[in-house]
Amino acid sequence: MVVYAVVAVLVIGWAFTLSARSAQQGSDLRSTLTLIAPAGAGGGWDTFTREQQAAMRANGIVNNATVLNIPGAGGTIGLGTFSTLEGEATNLLTTGTVMSGAIALNDSPVAMTDVRPLARVSEEYDIIVVPADSPYQDIDDLIADWEQDPGAFPFTGGSAGGLDHLIVADLAIRAGIDPTEITYIPQSGGGEAIQVISSGDARAAVSGYNEFADQIEAGRMRGLAIVSPERVEGIDLPTLIEQGYDVSMTNWRGFLAPAGITDEEFAELEAIVTETAQSEEWQEAMERNRWSDVFLTGPDLIDFIEEDTRQNEALVEELGL
Repeated sequence: MVVYAVVAVLVIGWAFTLSARSAQQGSDLRSTLTLIAPAGAGGGWDTFTREQQAAMRANGIVNNATVLNIPGAGGTIGLGTFSTLEGEATNLLTTGTVMSGAIALNDSPVAMTDVRPLARVSEEYDIIVVPADSPYQDIDDLIADWEQDPGAFPFTGGSAGGLDHLIVADLAIRAGIDPTEITYIPQSGGGEAIQVISSGDARAAVSGYNEFADQIEAGRMRGLAIVSPERVEGIDLPTLIEQGYDVSMTNWRGFLAPAGITDEEFAELEAIVTETAQSEEWQEAMERNRWSDVFLTGPDLIDFIEEDTRQNEALVEELGL
């Protein structure tokens, strides 16, 4: 609670400053836009947000797009502070699967639909990695050790209750391991997870492929599986399903707009993210990061988020988290 209070004070102070600046600029949302990444630097949300920022700038869609990181609790700290920016249309919050799970785990008082869902933009799949000097060559090798003493076999990944955590817990169930006995070391982003596994404090890590790609290519880590329904082009990893473990989850990302903005402001924000998604720079970023285009707005987006939230709530309950 202390952390939340400190972050909230800092962000609210920032919001008042931005509000005054926005008032001077009038209602032109293409002059200044702050993109809030609710995670630390180096992770999937941060990368997504900065790629969006770059595409907006390169195409002159927004003259001054800036990124602000508010890490913690699977994005729910960022969501909580964002909910205080009612009517502040010059702000967007990055969101996605991780936040949906964290809302359920942390019993967050704020839901995505308490603000205004704006767009689902992209999706990717997590992978499971181990250090290059690990004895594990495939998932069966890893599970053979894991099941001997689950509590002494630490995994690391993103925030507690987020997608990475849910994948580890679901894999435990499929392997006949009690998910309440596993050890999971949560981090605010993939960059921190790399440090944890590199230091030997974790035996395996789970996060998006792009967050581990450089480590794999440099020979410092070895991928064991991708958590997708089928193999992904350009990623030479077998799925968990083909290795005998029926675990598949997608990691979508998109944006939320503040509550209390006008319909005209919301429409302009929707136009901004639509133009950005259609830009050549964003398409190149999608290919570079091996993300898939799943752009969605409007009532269908609301339905999608509500269903995604229900599924994650059920999974958190089933896994005993």
